[in-house]
Parts: sequence; C-alpha cells; structure tokens
Amino acid sequence: MILADIAHGRSGDKGNHANVAILAYTEAGFAWLRLHLTAERVGEYFAPLGASRVERFEAANLLAVNFMLYDVLAGGASRSLRSDTQGKTLALALLRMPIDATEDPAMLRHATTGGTP
Repeated sequence: MILADIAHGRSGDKGNHANVAILAYTEAGFAWLRLHLTAERVGEYFAPLGASRVERFEAANLLAVNFMLYDVLAGGASRSLRSDTQGKTLALALLRMPIDATEDPAMLRHATTGGTP
C-alpha cells in the first residue's frame, strides 16, 4: 500500500521552502495520517533533498495535514539548479511513500465514492 491509496496532495514553493499538503479521502484515512504521517517521517523521506527542518500543521476541516519543508529548494525558483525549482512534484513524490496501513476499506478512496480506486 502507498500513501496515494488513502490520500491526494498538492505542493508548491514559498521562496526557498516547500509547502506539501496531503488530504485524506476519508475520515478513517485522516485518522491514520494524524497518527502516522509525522514531521519526522516526512523529513526522513525527503532527507536527500536536505531540508533544514520540517513542520506539520493539521487542517481537520479538510481532512489534511500540511508540511513546510524549510530550505528544501536549493535557493528556489530562478536560483535553484534542481529540475523542480518550485516544489510542484513533492506531493506526488510523498504520495508514492510505502505505508504500513491495515487494509481497512474505510480508508480508501472508493469507500466514499462507490467507484474503484
């Protein structure tokens, strides 16, 4: 199972910092995010990018957790030599994170939409 099975996301730059929002599809998925998707875990996942720190915020009304990855864009925008100078792909990268989650159907996208994942 990967994070994308229970959530979707968006990301972008804030100067040299990146903002990564992960939004659960269901309340059960949000409960999992709150317990397991910590600032420490996200910092470890993105360690090769050299963030100076990672801070997490919750937005319960959106079933979301939001992360600020400080100093992760190597200067940001026109100053960075990275291929993603604005952090637009960081949410997609995080959604590929393998997770240890029970196969609880209430956490999955199709639990609320009636469709298939």
